[in-house]
This record gives sequence, C-alpha cells and structure tokens, in this order.
Amino acid sequence: MPFYATALVLESGDERVAIVEADAIGFDREWTDRILAAITDLTGFPRERIRFSCSHTHSGPNTFRLATISEGLDMALRYLESLPQRIASAVWQAQHNLKPVRVAAGQGSCDINVNRRFRDAEYGIVVGRNWSGLVNRTVGVVRFDDLEERPVATLLHYACHGTTMGWQTQLFTPDFPGPARQVVERELGGMCLFLQGACANLTPRRGFTGDCAVYRKLGTILGLEAARVAWNLETLPRAERLAGVQPSGAPIALYEDVPVDPGPQQFRVVQRGIALPARKFGPPEELEAQAAALRAEMNRLRREGTPEEIRAATAKATQAGWRAEYARNFYGHETIPWELMSIVIGSSVALVSVPGEPFTETAMDIAARSPYPNTFVSGYSNGGFGYIPTAQAFSEGGYETEATPFSPMAADALAGEAVRLLQEMAAIPAGRQD
Repeated sequence: MPFYATALVLESGDERVAIVEADAIGFDREWTDRILAAITDLTGFPRERIRFSCSHTHSGPNTFRLATISEGLDMALRYLESLPQRIASAVWQAQHNLKPVRVAAGQGSCDINVNRRFRDAEYGIVVGRNWSGLVNRTVGVVRFDDLEERPVATLLHYACHGTTMGWQTQLFTPDFPGPARQVVERELGGMCLFLQGACANLTPRRGFTGDCAVYRKLGTILGLEAARVAWNLETLPRAERLAGVQPSGAPIALYEDVPVDPGPQQFRVVQRGIALPARKFGPPEELEAQAAALRAEMNRLRREGTPEEIRAATAKATQAGWRAEYARNFYGHETIPWELMSIVIGSSVALVSVPGEPFTETAMDIAARSPYPNTFVSGYSNGGFGYIPTAQAFSEGGYETEATPFSPMAADALAGEAVRLLQEMAAIPAGRQD
C-alpha cells in the first residue's frame, strides 16, 4: 500500500493548529526539525502550533537508523530529503481547503493488540505475547462534519506497535494503520488520520510475519470498529419532542427530532517543555567506542555472515548506538528536556502527545485523571526517541528498560505533568486563550 502524510488544520478565532501524521517509524531530531521548518516556511504555522506524529510502522523506509546503513545510504538520504516539502504541502493543501465543521467524539474497543512483555524461562522478558498483561483496547474516534452533516475528516486513535510485518519480507507497508484508514474513508467518507497511541508495550496479536494479508486483516478489523463508532456519533445533536399520538392498530407515538445547534466549539493548543528524570550513563567516549566496534562487526558480518548473524549484529549495533547518543546528550544530567503538547477541542476531547514511546499504563493513568472524557494519549510526536517505561517495568527488566534514557521515575513524572496541564486547560473559560 502507498505511504501517506495526512494533515488536518483546525482554526477557531485567532487559534489554529496543524495535526500531521506520516507513515513512518519515526524521525530523529534533525529530520523532525527539517520537516517542521518546511511546514512553517510554506504555511506560516508557528512551530508550537504543529503536531507532527508518526504511525510507527516498522516495515517502512529507514528514517532514523542511518548509522546502521552500509549500502544504499545515498538512496535513503534522497528519500529523506524529498519528504519535508512534500509533508509541508499536505498542510498547505489542508490550510487552503478550510470549511465550517462540527465535532463529536466517542470510543469503541478492538482486540487486535496484546501486551508484548512476555517472560521466557530462559531469556527473561522478551518481545512476545503476554495474554495476561495489561492492554488498552480503546478505539478513540473524533468526527468532523460539514454543516450538512457530511463527514470531512475522522481521527482514529489506537495503541499498537506497527510490527505486523517482519523480516520475512522486504516489502514496505504502512502496517495496519494503512488499511484501517482506508476502511474508515470507504465506509464514512472524508479523510481519515491515524494517531498512534502509547504502545511501547503493546504489539499486534499476530505479528512479525511476511504475510501481507495479516496486516490488512488487522487493519480492516480496526477500521470497521472505528467506522461503527463514527457512524453512531452525531455532530448536530437532536432534541426529542413528542408531537402527538397516531391512532392505528396500536396507538403510535409521533416524535420530532429537532436539531440543536451546539454553537461555536472552541479549541486550545498548549505546548509545554517539561523535564523528565534521566538515568545514569557511562562516559560517552567509552560508549562511542563500544558502538563503533559493534558497527564494524555488523559490517563484517554483512559481507561474510549468515542472515541470522547479520540480524543479531545489527540489533546490537543499533542499541549500542542509542546508548552512545544518550550519553553524548545527557551524560551528567539529572533530567532530560522533553515536550508535552495538548490540543483540547470543546469540553470533551483532549489530544495529548509526547515524543518517544510511553507505556500504555501511563496513557491510561492520564486518561483516567483527565477532566476530558475523550482523552487520547500518543507518543511518536514531534521527534525524539526513547522508551518511557514504568517503574514496574524497570523492576522486571527487558529490552525497553535497557533502551531508554529515562529513570524509573520518568513515567510517573510524565503522567503528573500531563494531568496538571489538562486541569489547567479545563480551568480556562471558553473563548479565552492560555
């Protein structure tokens, strides 16, 4: 399936925001900054009014592990260099296609995901299927209709790693978000934008396969549930009025369903810098040397090794590269500067986003304490990598706790900051800006 960047622009009074989603695993800070700069240059949107998120498909082009590419780097860079302007053009088109809309939101449930932190007797915590682990199966839907109640756009929010497709194929795919969007657009009309949730510890119930039918099936299941929720939403509420009784074989009550215009629906956007507790790192020089040695071994095996040896060496080199980068950036630091963004629509919808990969427990905690009944929390937004594991995950160990720049206190700190921001936004009277 094709890869897309999809953009939704919202305006209300002097406030505006661009919500952009791309079919990609993610972008490092340098390339994220280039994309955001291109959007700003072409559209005039301030940086703090752009939410740029990725679907986190793992079967897409390499957009952040450039140091592990030993052949074809020129092609990868040409692809990357073409993206900022093309992504910006999607925002430009949305900006020039504005129309009045009404908004409604709701939730459903879909079981295509499962907790991925599986305890193996030999290896400990591995990426697998933990059927007894905590999982968030909420399908979040925000529907935007024109004034004739025709769908213009639908936001689909769901938390699940884009790892249906594995190393058994070299095909690029958008993974399950691609067909999910396609189904919503077919069944409802308008355009669908997928927002990845907090899925650090969630995986597809069937994954790491080379069978494209699997990701299409899972995406279709998710898309049909989102379409069901969206069809049940009414952006123009109606009041029931008893008009009389019609005598017949049985007396039949006659009703008039009278539209009740909800009036202007305000939205607000706040982007806030926060500080999350950092873990302790070794000296950058030592970690750089370890990463360089592992990259050299990876390149040797790419010339001489088996596919299994190459995959294992690439994984080791990649993880060592992460640790070295974290040490370069945060060695000796107590905290790491991070970004928190919240887009509130009306009195019921809050779209919360952060860079990196939060665990689903964190998102569920934020949603449970939020003053907004439809609070949808996402990672993979506005650049930056790094798992944000819970304190419990650190006590259990596993890949995510080894590949993180954060300490065990970071997840609770993130949840607290997000809830505080949402409570502050809820306290601002309608029509005022932060």
